[in-house]
Amino acid sequence: MSLPPPARTRRVDLVRSRAELPEDVRAALDSYERHLASERGLSPHTVRAYLGDVVGLVVHVAAGDSADATVESIDLAALRSWLAAQLAAGASRTTMARRAAAARTFTAWATRAGLLAEDPGPRLSAPRPHRTLPAVLRQDQAEAAMTVADFAAENGDPVALRDQAVVELLYATGVRVAELCGLDLDDVDYSLRVIRVLGKGSRERAVPFGVPAERAVRRWVERGRSALVSADASKALFLGVQGRRLDSRTARRVVHDVVGAVPGTAPLGPHGLRHSAATHLLEGGADLRTVQELLGHATLATTQLYTHVTVERLKAIHDRTHPRS
Repeated sequence: MSLPPPARTRRVDLVRSRAELPEDVRAALDSYERHLASERGLSPHTVRAYLGDVVGLVVHVAAGDSADATVESIDLAALRSWLAAQLAAGASRTTMARRAAAARTFTAWATRAGLLAEDPGPRLSAPRPHRTLPAVLRQDQAEAAMTVADFAAENGDPVALRDQAVVELLYATGVRVAELCGLDLDDVDYSLRVIRVLGKGSRERAVPFGVPAERAVRRWVERGRSALVSADASKALFLGVQGRRLDSRTARRVVHDVVGAVPGTAPLGPHGLRHSAATHLLEGGADLRTVQELLGHATLATTQLYTHVTVERLKAIHDRTHPRS
């Protein structure tokens, strides 16, 4: 069985295909890109994904010949044919759902922009993605992971101090890793113990954190940060070893290493700590609306996924311990 091309190769192909599109289509995509980035405030990664899907769509409509692509040719039949080709190529339900959403977003914008006479998007159906339960730590495992980070930081090594502050703040707040890496020094209010976070869609929110996270962040800022800081990252809260703002990849490695040091834990990254924080909040009695606000979810439906995690955990305990389970 042939393997799919690497992601980098696919990106290069999409960039090449976009460059080969007719000038009017390229102009439409440029306007759409500005709409996604400026008006909707989507992240660069999301903008690239949406544009890549639209490029694939218009090339498909042109029967694979980029030079013949037009926006006006996108109708319901074309959308269905494009999704059918994705399915035949082995795309997963999650990928199909995302690409259908990207197509609907584009056709809605194109209709408003006068590029399509009628929006075919609302009539396009796609399989719903599977909602898998996220991997989470038990509360005792989370406590053990924080202990591991604390023990490593006892010698005052700047990187170890940073790593402890990273895992403590991620678990305490449940913020996304990109949100954590984007924090500046003045985004932390120690008197109120809250951080100011700029989330998806440029939505700002305040997220509280506890005493252990405060202690770890203070220790990093006062004793570790000055050893790494450079002029390129004078405002960034967390830094890499080169003195620049901490990147998400390094933060993922930090979490993976700390959690991996706890026996019996599954491989987990920053998103796993976010899942764990949400689950433990609900287990402790927090209501869904509060957890939604803390996590920065746009809809309550996303937050409700965590109720399934707690129910599944209760069922597992019942099956393991009740004599008549």
